[in-house]
Amino acid sequence: MSFFSFGQSADIDVVLNDAETRKKVEHKTEDGKKDKYFLFYDGETVSGKVNVTLKNPGKRLEHQGIKIEFVGQIELYYDRGNHHEFVSLVKDLARPGEITQSQTFDFEFTHVEKPYESYTGQNVKLRYFLRATVSRRLNDISKEMDIVVHTLSTYPELNSSIKMEVGIEDCLHIEFEYNKSKYHLKDVIVGKIYFLLVRIKIKHMEIDIIKRETTGTGPSVYHENDTIAKYEIMDGAPVRGESIPIRLFLAGYDMTPTMRDINKKFSVRYYLNLVLIDEEERRYFKQQEITLWRKGDVVRKSMSHQATIGAQRFEGSAASESALEQAAKEESG
Repeated sequence: MSFFSFGQSADIDVVLNDAETRKKVEHKTEDGKKDKYFLFYDGETVSGKVNVTLKNPGKRLEHQGIKIEFVGQIELYYDRGNHHEFVSLVKDLARPGEITQSQTFDFEFTHVEKPYESYTGQNVKLRYFLRATVSRRLNDISKEMDIVVHTLSTYPELNSSIKMEVGIEDCLHIEFEYNKSKYHLKDVIVGKIYFLLVRIKIKHMEIDIIKRETTGTGPSVYHENDTIAKYEIMDGAPVRGESIPIRLFLAGYDMTPTMRDINKKFSVRYYLNLVLIDEEERRYFKQQEITLWRKGDVVRKSMSHQATIGAQRFEGSAASESALEQAAKEESG
């Protein structure tokens, strides 16, 4: 580094081209707080500007090149130093040389594949970010900007109801039925519970929604269960022949779509857990997995075409296109 560039440094800023119009959503950070980030979908283009502002005007800044990266990575908290990148795109903005005044560089990543949903869990984090870097001999100058990705889906073709029984021989026989097994994130779980035989004194009954996060493989698998919601069905003793309706609204709870074997690193699954407690404080459980998915009609009209590309890639069927087009018409109407 030459004498003239000694002591020179710069600030980097990344600005999206559609920052004023692009939707922002809340997303949980590692410390449990929520911040707002720009929202993207699979197949959307990511474009903007990188502003390099010299801290000492009049002094030149020598560099080994300027670049911007678009990265999708998974970080397992028990393996902090190891980042697993599933998307890694690079654009060179400037060849090695020198900067004598502040400069702005345009960039565009076209129709970027973003196959998974952004996720921050108890043992794992899946994030997407832009990273602009001014490479230097001694120390690089870089700036990261996180974005959030939502994965869209369409109505499942098969969505059978769930029927389960809880029984203790000669003491208890309960049937419960839910209207379907796959729910979108703002859906309503509708069901009914039938008491066919009741010879033990039940004092409390509830349905819990449990999120199970599984990370790792083989011997080093970690399971974390988190109770997302508790719904009290009854407080008091039921009688034989009684039936109790259930309506559980999902929109008020902080949930993600079901995520199965994401990049062979982690899974997030959801379960309905029926809990009965008798007068002697004995607890009886029955658990059933449900599938959660993100409904495609949250898509904004202006980006429906790019989201359609992403949804087709996600679903692998032309049904996605018609569903998203219909959603765009409903949105404009």
